[in-house]
Amino acid sequence: MKIVSNSFKDGDYLPQEQYLSADYGFGCGGGNSSPHLKWSDAPAGTKSFTVICFDPDAPTGSGFWHWVVANIPASVTELALGAGSTDAAKLPAGAMEVRTDFGKPGYGGPCPPQGDHPHRYLFTVHAVSMDALPVTPDTSAAVVGFYLHFNTLAKATIMGLAKR
Repeated sequence: MKIVSNSFKDGDYLPQEQYLSADYGFGCGGGNSSPHLKWSDAPAGTKSFTVICFDPDAPTGSGFWHWVVANIPASVTELALGAGSTDAAKLPAGAMEVRTDFGKPGYGGPCPPQGDHPHRYLFTVHAVSMDALPVTPDTSAAVVGFYLHFNTLAKATIMGLAKR
């Protein structure tokens, strides 16, 4: 599988538009807009997709889940810029955002601690062997990860960096 973005190139710094907005209270002033993502070459048997954004460098001991979108229909191969807004108006029919480490569904952009090293933000699309993961908007990202571990046929990752 392959994944690309019109918002950033793999390994480049994410634009300020993708950073967390000031209303989250972590000291960032970005646009909190999820990036455009497009994927291709899913394997035969793919019944749905799940897209996640994870920061393995967060100073939590367990990383930080910034975005989780499950149950994207297999016919969909792209998420528009801003698809992760809290009203989910730009998500494809049937797709569902679940709870992130911000405590609610929806995209929460990067906001690494001031002066910390660059953090990696891994946007990964999973080709899933199930029509729908058995999740709700209140399901934790870790539980989604559990289901993905056993039901992912293939995956692709694009990495963006962020530093303050």
